[in-house]
Amino acid sequence: MRTVEDVANFVGDQPLLTGLLRSVATLAIDDCWIGAGVIRNAVWDHLHGYSIELLSGSDVDVVYCDHSNVNSERDVAIERRLTNDRKGIPWSVRNQARMYERNGDVPYRDSEDAVRCWPETATAVAAKLSDGRVEIMAPHGIDDLLHMIIRPTPVFRTKLSVYNRRIASKDWARRWPRLTFL
Repeated sequence: MRTVEDVANFVGDQPLLTGLLRSVATLAIDDCWIGAGVIRNAVWDHLHGYSIELLSGSDVDVVYCDHSNVNSERDVAIERRLTNDRKGIPWSVRNQARMYERNGDVPYRDSEDAVRCWPETATAVAAKLSDGRVEIMAPHGIDDLLHMIIRPTPVFRTKLSVYNRRIASKDWARRWPRLTFL
């Protein structure tokens, strides 16, 4: 894998990921993506020669941005709907139109603006189905993801204590020994 298109093709070739994407697409919510660990982990598993599966204890992050309805109960209802569609999947749905408050950021314009503010550049990647094709959003590019480099996004360079606690809690080096931490 070298390009965003390569990542899109990879995601589109993974039955687990395409099943998740199809479930999310049925929601018919504009600007709605799966991202973070589910995409990152699949790419790193592939690059390490591992089978693609959801890691125990990991969830499937669904992000969308709808400023017209920021009620958290909507997220719960969407999670229930997705769980009814795909039993056994640990969905985590968050409307990014309100998440800036929890994260101490300025309001996000859209999902891409929110993903730009995620902790690591390699994690700030999301995917959705668009006209039956996988579309990748990667506001910091895909180089760190593909080269297995862990570094904070520009936003998290100002939140290094939070970032360092997060990295320490993940134990990623044990799972993916070829990672480089910067």
